[in-house]
Amino acid sequence: MKTIKFTLFVIVVLLISTTPILAAERWLESYKKVLVIGAHPDDPETMCGGTMIKLREMGAEVVSVYFTSGEAGIPGKTHEESSNIRTAEAKRACEVMGVRAIFMTQIDGNTEVNKARYAEMKALIEAEKPDMVITHWPIDSHRDHRICSILVYDAWRQTGYNFDLYYGEVMTGLQTQTFAPNHWVNITKQHDQKVKAYYCHESQDMPVVQEWHDAMEILRGMECHGKYGEAFVKQQWTEE
Repeated sequence: MKTIKFTLFVIVVLLISTTPILAAERWLESYKKVLVIGAHPDDPETMCGGTMIKLREMGAEVVSVYFTSGEAGIPGKTHEESSNIRTAEAKRACEVMGVRAIFMTQIDGNTEVNKARYAEMKALIEAEKPDMVITHWPIDSHRDHRICSILVYDAWRQTGYNFDLYYGEVMTGLQTQTFAPNHWVNITKQHDQKVKAYYCHESQDMPVVQEWHDAMEILRGMECHGKYGEAFVKQQWTEE
């Protein structure tokens, strides 16, 4: 009898301890077409590269959308030189992750919010027809991140809320601010491939970026019972 009781106790403990992990993965299962819209080359990869890889492994079509081409991202290079280098890096990163790349027309460091830019973002999303979009959390120290986020949010509203909108985090504390996630993904198995992808951005200081993101991913991993995790905020729709 004692053996039976102990066995039942172990089973209950295991079920309780593993339930958050299962819950952390199950919410991804329904998505078949995903856009990850980042302000610069390397933002989609660092923000949620592990989740992008996991979604692809689960059978979803995943597209990495670059709001700018990183024109101002390499000191001493012209905008054209920097754009060429960073576009090539982003394409290599997408190959590592097994996803498709799209480059939009905003300019790094000089992004805009106006009627034409609202229309551009809406047209892209309507053409791609995603059922899930991930972009920057709107409270961020980087203006390009904020602008990218607000244009995606407006497109979500203007298209009738016909996709699920999630926000991710980048270099939380330095860039992303006051981020309180409500969805998690265990990326322990995808972590090394994610790092390999963002290290394709050789023109950027990736060892420093990794220090920030590894710390974030360890924290988020603890929250979803894994070694490494990524976290998101789902935008809720409410009637006006």
